[in-house]
Amino acid sequence: MSKKNSFESNLAELESMVEKLESGEMSLEESLKSFETCVKHYKSCRDYLNKAEKKIKVLSENLKEEDFE
Repeated sequence: MSKKNSFESNLAELESMVEKLESGEMSLEESLKSFETCVKHYKSCRDYLNKAEKKIKVLSENLKEEDFE
């Protein structure tokens, strides 16, 4: 997976954009475009976290099964 599309890069970009939005220095149009991009980064981060959670659950279940063998 490329660094550009990693969880960390999406989160960093999201945090940076939120800071800009909170500064109040952008026009309404710029703010709306930034907010739209923020939503995309948020969804990407959420997808990464959901995949990680599922993987951890599978690994944990496999570990429990191995304890009984």
